[in-house]
Amino acid sequence: MSGTKPDDLQRAVEATLFAAEEPMTLEALAGHLGDADLPAVREAVRQLADHYEGRGIELVERSRKWHFQTSPDLAHLLRREREQVRRLSRAATEVLAIVAYHEPVSRAEIESIRGVQTAKGTVDVLMEAGWIKIAGRREVPGRPVIYATTAEFLQHFGLQTRKDLPGLDELRAAGLLDPVDEAYDALIETDEPQGLADTPETEADMPRTDQSAIEGDGKEPDE
Repeated sequence: MSGTKPDDLQRAVEATLFAAEEPMTLEALAGHLGDADLPAVREAVRQLADHYEGRGIELVERSRKWHFQTSPDLAHLLRREREQVRRLSRAATEVLAIVAYHEPVSRAEIESIRGVQTAKGTVDVLMEAGWIKIAGRREVPGRPVIYATTAEFLQHFGLQTRKDLPGLDELRAAGLLDPVDEAYDALIETDEPQGLADTPETEADMPRTDQSAIEGDGKEPDE
């Protein structure tokens, strides 16, 4: 596209993507442009992506959908002085990681990997953030709901597909695995989720137990 005048289809695709509120698939673009020829739309998008490569804004694909975004290396120029920081709890971070690396997974499978019960609110937080979604039901007795990550998850973390997720060596090199995490990862690698019962539990994740059932009621048993 550089050095040549864009044709009408390229201009129409560019304008549509620029004004779109959400990323669009090639099929949606073609339909929006009056059932335009799909191969021609694909070529126009490819040329636009080449044209914007290395510029202040880029045309990128995430989960088969295209949209414009600010170049990552310029993001600091657009930050406002007051930022709203959304921090995930450790439980939510663990659940998100399990879904991302093992999707689709059910709540029971998540709990089996973590070794502790998962509060409903933890999953709700991730769904409200738009990072995981219900992806159907497992065809087993009880047909439990299964969860998967979303295109918004890929976009937020700058991933094109789940194949771009960092591996264990990359996480360890970045200092993101503490000794507990390393033990957890070793168990995952050896496919022994039952060993996760030894993983430390946070107070929020501990299943509630009737303390009197553990300590007794202080009375001697009947003679």
